[in-house]
Amino acid sequence: MIKHIFSDMDGTLLQSNCKISENTIKTIKESQIPFTLVSARSPQEMVESIADLDLHEPQIAFNGGLIFQQTPNGKKILQETPINPEGIKQVLTILRQDFPDISCSLYDLENWYIEKVDKGIEYEAQVCDFDPVIVDFVSLLKQTDLKIFKIMLISFDDAEMKALNEKLQHLNKAGLAVTQSARNYLEITDNLAKKSRGVQYIQELEELAKDDLAAFGDGYNDLVMLKQVGTPIVMDNALPGVKEYAKYVTKDNDNDGVAYGILNYLTYK
Repeated sequence: MIKHIFSDMDGTLLQSNCKISENTIKTIKESQIPFTLVSARSPQEMVESIADLDLHEPQIAFNGGLIFQQTPNGKKILQETPINPEGIKQVLTILRQDFPDISCSLYDLENWYIEKVDKGIEYEAQVCDFDPVIVDFVSLLKQTDLKIFKIMLISFDDAEMKALNEKLQHLNKAGLAVTQSARNYLEITDNLAKKSRGVQYIQELEELAKDDLAAFGDGYNDLVMLKQVGTPIVMDNALPGVKEYAKYVTKDNDNDGVAYGILNYLTYK
């Protein structure tokens, strides 16, 4: 029997309008199975979904860089893994030298930082519940108490995204995790900030076996999470190659794939 469900958000739990359908909300609540969001998003971008689903379990943000619980008094931080400041500077140096037009954002616990509004920022702002803060990154990084959890890069040029991904891959050996979470998104976190680490934290906290866990995902950053659970379920709209890691393939995110998966693959397992 499944005792805990983990779910990615964008492309999985959320429809293309970035909302959870009423049917999916109803199905998750009626299943009475503890449910954890596991997202590259910041906590602020998860609050609405947490409220819609009335979740009280630990939640996982920044691809595992932050584990928290939403309480009536705010966020209770259970575990945090920010990026080393030198790693951030290294990424920004590469971008300025080789990809000066790339859309770049930095995230701390409460803020979304940008240096300029460009096409990528305008696109992201359509799906965000809060506004970016325009700053100078050099000045920002001089703050000694600053904790940056994610660098987000956006490109709508497939060739540029491929070149960017290849250029930054060596950073995976330098304490950073570089992951393409969607076609237009490349996200950088600390190397320890992985979705599987967040799943493991909750698994150990609740003393659960691998077979007690199920997960829904659609992207490359979900692969480590899918491998961590006994019942990995992949969306029909998943990126190329992700379905190979599925025990089951469910409907796409615009057709209540998570709800369908719970009802058909989990509820009576």
